[in-house]
Amino acid sequence: MGKRPPGLDAARAGKPDELTRIKGVGPGNSQRLNGLGIYHFDQIAAWSRDEIAWVGTYLAFPGRIDRENWVGQAKALSAPAQ
Repeated sequence: MGKRPPGLDAARAGKPDELTRIKGVGPGNSQRLNGLGIYHFDQIAAWSRDEIAWVGTYLAFPGRIDRENWVGQAKALSAPAQ
């Protein structure tokens, strides 16, 4: 169900974002996301509905991505500081 989002082989410049800054992403889900090639806020910010559905099947609590608005949080965290 859904579509796998684009992943990376490793974090850019060897420095992953601290995904646990997104409410609802604890250490376990952060590790799961890294295992799927998701290391950065901008990756999560770009997820489509199909990609959210696909990633949701790998998390401990289905529906968490929408319930806690991970995409919106990631957009805010990846925005350039002003």
